[in-house]
Amino acid sequence: MPLHVVLMGVAGTGKSAVGKPLAGRLGADFAEGDDFHLRANIEKLSSGIPLTDEDRWPWLRSLADWTRERTEAGRPTVVTCSALRRAHRDVLREGAPDTFFVHLVGTPTLILERMAGREHFAPASLLDSQLATLEPLEEDEQGMTADIARPAQEIVDDVLARLDHRR
Repeated sequence: MPLHVVLMGVAGTGKSAVGKPLAGRLGADFAEGDDFHLRANIEKLSSGIPLTDEDRWPWLRSLADWTRERTEAGRPTVVTCSALRRAHRDVLREGAPDTFFVHLVGTPTLILERMAGREHFAPASLLDSQLATLEPLEEDEQGMTADIARPAQEIVDDVLARLDHRR
């Protein structure tokens, strides 16, 4: 069975900065979760309006479908997706039940600094609503937490070590 990893966390935690090199090291197909958003979601976020779960369900299902297609083809995947709530992660697991989640965490100050220095459709004003929505990984969910104060390459190395230990 191919390996499936989701880099999760609020905006600005470096999901892509960790996900892209991780996918390269794993020889996995990479999906940037933001590329799967409906146009209406991007417009809403660009206006500083938080998404509701109703907004998120089609987006999450399209990511799960993408992962399922690669699972059926025997391809490993790395996906970036906020996956803020357990229910969101449950939808993603529909594409691959054995998905391993890497929850990227950091202080609000560090996250805001990172958000200020990047081009993205989601403004920093959405951070508070994302933090309020966030449900950390539960004990029965496969995954790990990684501190974003560390360099992305160190996080990639830690994820690979944890995945090797699982096998």
